[in-house]
Amino acid sequence: MRKVHFEELGTMPYQEVWDYQEKLFGENVAIKLAKRKAEVAGEEYLGPETEDYLLYVEHPHVYTLGKSGHMENLLVDEKGLEEIKATFVPINRGGDITYHGYGQLVAYPIFDLEYYFTDIHKFLRYLEEAIILALKDYGIASGRIDGLTGVWIEPDNLDRARKICAMGIRCSRWITMHGLALNVNTDLNYFKHIVPCGIDDKAVTSLQAELGREVSMDEVKERVKARMAELFSIEFDAVGV
Repeated sequence: MRKVHFEELGTMPYQEVWDYQEKLFGENVAIKLAKRKAEVAGEEYLGPETEDYLLYVEHPHVYTLGKSGHMENLLVDEKGLEEIKATFVPINRGGDITYHGYGQLVAYPIFDLEYYFTDIHKFLRYLEEAIILALKDYGIASGRIDGLTGVWIEPDNLDRARKICAMGIRCSRWITMHGLALNVNTDLNYFKHIVPCGIDDKAVTSLQAELGREVSMDEVKERVKARMAELFSIEFDAVGV
């Protein structure tokens, strides 16, 4: 089983965690480049190997826009952002605009996919499956909608389908970063200020909204972590930042 370093970051501003992700991601990419250089030169590589991480965090209110996103999907101006105590950050993942905030589980897997499978679509499906299985533990049936990355409630009824988990990643040299955002006890009003993921005809939901009660974040974190361990055949150890 591949060992993965697990880090619980608590509540941290988006930019700080992005910088930390970039550091870990960059270190792994540098290792891959050094190995490739040695291989091309016909030399034995004697340096360090890549290491995988799973970061858990909650962000203060922030809207992030992916590389393929559209600014018009942010429906408030700078003054409006100040009024709702939110920030806006354009970033380097795939996908359009999304929201991160309190009561939302954000998970960032920084994985070397060459130890699993070199298929980015399969990686996304595994992340989705971890959430689908975790939701099943709460008696919530969920699934996928063709062409729309993420996890949905009532995916087979397009008039009622609502997104509970958004995803967006970056991958270079088969090293991943960014990840998923699962709405647990999230204030869904913040989604009214954007066109979530650029999709204007689908609702957004949370565990709290679906169950009609507040849900233990610690419990959700453990369930998602356990499902990821099963699906990726990994084991976690805990490390400090």
